[in-house]
Amino acid sequence: MNGPGLRALVLGGSGEIGRQLVQELINSPGFSHITLVTRRELDVAYSCLGTTRGKAGAKGFVRVDRDYVYNAAKLLKDCGCSHFHLVSSTGANKNSHFLYQKTKGEVENMVTELNFPRLSIYRPSLLLCDRQESRPMEKIAQIVLRGFDWRNKISIGTDTVASAMVANTLEQQTSEKAEETKVEILENADILRLGID
Repeated sequence: MNGPGLRALVLGGSGEIGRQLVQELINSPGFSHITLVTRRELDVAYSCLGTTRGKAGAKGFVRVDRDYVYNAAKLLKDCGCSHFHLVSSTGANKNSHFLYQKTKGEVENMVTELNFPRLSIYRPSLLLCDRQESRPMEKIAQIVLRGFDWRNKISIGTDTVASAMVANTLEQQTSEKAEETKVEILENADILRLGID
């Protein structure tokens, strides 16, 4: 991909949101170069890294969702990344008694402390997607939610999250507000608004 557009790096590009995000970036005329690993200065980087406690165990979950994400963000900050996008989760709270929300809250705080010129944190609700791996309970929840959550109050498609991330990036490039807000947290409703416009 060549041209005058933005250069972006995607972390976790093989995951559910990551694959959708890469496709959105490829389809967007605003991006000229997309890569997974680089030492060059970047305009934009996206972290879609994540696993589950069931798949990796409690320690493995924390290692991937907090430690890997933080260490990658730190390297990107040192390489001059100007806008870091972090996929977190609804209910993220470093003081939570639940491992998932606690870990997500911890990594949000850790990345915020790196002091990126711009940081966008996305907190989607239950992700609706066709996963490559088997998660029976999540599949049942998705089927039920698709039936009655037609306004996406408690669920959201991974394609919508990916679209919102790209739209937010490009919107910030043309908005005067980009200079005013260093850290923004986008809850499910904000992601939905950006992702389907």
